[in-house]
Amino acid sequence: MTIKVLAYDDNEVIRTSIEILIASEDGLELVAAIPNAETVETDVKELRPDVVLMDIDMPVVDGVTAVKKIREFNPQLPVIMLTIFDDNENIFKAICAGASGYLLKQNITGEIPGAIRNVLEGGAPMTGAIAKKVLQMLPQARSEEPEKGNLSAKESAILQLLVKGYSYKMIAGEQGISIDTVRFHIKKIYDKLHVHSATEAVSKAIRDKLV
Repeated sequence: MTIKVLAYDDNEVIRTSIEILIASEDGLELVAAIPNAETVETDVKELRPDVVLMDIDMPVVDGVTAVKKIREFNPQLPVIMLTIFDDNENIFKAICAGASGYLLKQNITGEIPGAIRNVLEGGAPMTGAIAKKVLQMLPQARSEEPEKGNLSAKESAILQLLVKGYSYKMIAGEQGISIDTVRFHIKKIYDKLHVHSATEAVSKAIRDKLV
């Protein structure tokens, strides 16, 4: 099945790079590459993408606002943010808005195909460096009882692989278990950490030093 990708970036060079990359990748189709997210609601509803690549800093309607708009009518659509390394404040805002992952712009040509497949398999493509910088901005609150003790050894190992950006398929291969078993363990991790997505689990794992 072809994966339909919708991209937003005000940089023409970046848009062209994405177009060339997607066109050269089997199983991926770029349905549109748009310079700003002013029409994001109409675009998503009409083009029906499987994944959205979203620049954070754009004129008219920026990426964070666009993610919020998408989440109002489509909570599940994966949105991968394209960002520069030091843009901590906007990345943090994107987490709160419901972004699914983050790619550094200087690395997007090499990372986009894998990140797209990763996020569709339930992963949270996000470099550890970005996650750590963002989470330094969060209040360092701790629960009275460390939640790490609630995770089994297998769950802790799987959570560590999630933090590294592994997809469900990659975790299954690393752990020597089936994808269904990975899903079972990840559901237990979500329940124990009181989160609802891989991105939230990764954020909490780094913030609370669970891995």
